[in-house]
Amino acid sequence: MKISTKGRYGLTIVVVLGTKYGEGPIPLRQIAEEQSLSEAYLEQLIPVLRNNGIVKSVRGAYGGYMLARPPSEITSGEVIRILEGPIQPVDGLDDVDVPQRELWKRMAEAIREVLDTTTIEDLMKTNDSASDGYMFYI
Repeated sequence: MKISTKGRYGLTIVVVLGTKYGEGPIPLRQIAEEQSLSEAYLEQLIPVLRNNGIVKSVRGAYGGYMLARPPSEITSGEVIRILEGPIQPVDGLDDVDVPQRELWKRMAEAIREVLDTTTIEDLMKTNDSASDGYMFYI
């Protein structure tokens, strides 16, 4: 399974908003600048995240976006599914032989397990530990 820029950038938005959780709305422009990402591309992703209850928007001069729930309650699997669709390493499992089908099913389950047990808060902690010699890239 290959995660596209849509999934990676969407997860980046959510992690950045998680680091600022409780501080009020953050302008999308600020996220784009801090992460060196295209603001125009992020503008395409944010409505999908908003419509699916991951972020909420605040209008006005001091408006922007913030997480709709605490970072500990949002999983990376939820974000990836919203932006990328179902998590499956191959299409057309009915067309492959049984040994391969079982392999692909087990792989998909392992991927789901990691994504569904990794919260945004976990990713924030991983990112914080970068100063300890570890680096997490989204």
